[in-house]
Amino acid sequence: MAPLATPAQRFQARLIDTLVLGFIWVVMLAATGALRYGLDHPGEQDTAKVLISAALTFTLYFAYEGAMLANSGQTLGKKALRIRVAKLADGDVPGRQGWVRGAVYALPGIASPVAVGTIFWLVNSVWQLRDRPYRQSLHDKAAKTVVVSALY
Repeated sequence: MAPLATPAQRFQARLIDTLVLGFIWVVMLAATGALRYGLDHPGEQDTAKVLISAALTFTLYFAYEGAMLANSGQTLGKKALRIRVAKLADGDVPGRQGWVRGAVYALPGIASPVAVGTIFWLVNSVWQLRDRPYRQSLHDKAAKTVVVSALY
């Protein structure tokens, strides 16, 4: 198997993918009318529209992450950092396990984007720093995947 990706590479890749998430979020706020409402009523928000936007955002982000990982093992962020997700068992492209990994990462945001999602993502991200020998985050453990260099 290729060498493991460093925590710094994984963090930088996730920052790029967070830009994708932010783009989807803005599009969903606009599509549901939540953005217009906030602009027309400064300091207020239409909670129902914001919650619908959040559910749609994290569902679409799950589709993005799941499809990209299942097909190539790389999201846009991972491509930029030249790392990829691989099956722990044999180093192959994750296939179906990419969808599991994407679900465990993205779907907690639907439960409650601020509380549940944020706490989970913090714990999930820090987990790889103490995990040995594979530096797996919780979504890697659930999917039985690792993040490795794509240069090999």
